[in-house]
Amino acid sequence: MAPVKPMRADARRNYERLLRAAAEAFAAHGEGASLDDIAKRAGVGSGTLYRHFPTRQALLEAAYVDRIEALAARADELGARLPPGEALVEWLNELCVGTLQVRGMKALLGSAVTDGSVAAVTACGTRVRVAATRLVEAAQREGALRTDVEPVEVLRLAHGVATAVELANGDGDGVRRYVSLLTEGLRAAR
Repeated sequence: MAPVKPMRADARRNYERLLRAAAEAFAAHGEGASLDDIAKRAGVGSGTLYRHFPTRQALLEAAYVDRIEALAARADELGARLPPGEALVEWLNELCVGTLQVRGMKALLGSAVTDGSVAAVTACGTRVRVAATRLVEAAQREGALRTDVEPVEVLRLAHGVATAVELANGDGDGVRRYVSLLTEGLRAAR
């Protein structure tokens, strides 16, 4: 395997400008932001954008990878601090709020809820799925969550919660209520 060559300084600057411009554009216009406008905002041509990010999904992922990593790390923090069922509920609340606060995140996190046969499953989606799996399995072992529930199903339902809150009022006010309704339905029978 050939060693990876480091980026030239000008290519690195272009890459960083593209990421900043993309984050701003996605925040303002959602995941449908114009890629040509992002390139112009970054002061580069469209060809440069596509050399660094061949797809919209690749650009979304690069723009939000730090946020996704923080959400995944938060799952571990909550899992270490709270009982498993509570950790899962709190993480789902934070996941939904984060999805609503950062336009474009819902589309990116949609890759975490695919059936796995789609090529669109990204590294960010995989990271969220792994975090959800740890929390779901711990809650199941504790008896706080039904054993017939799959982690991807919980993520799909959380994606639906974010959509429902968005339709209701567009901010995070309803997240706790909707996540509570969701998790009550997923709770193991006692």
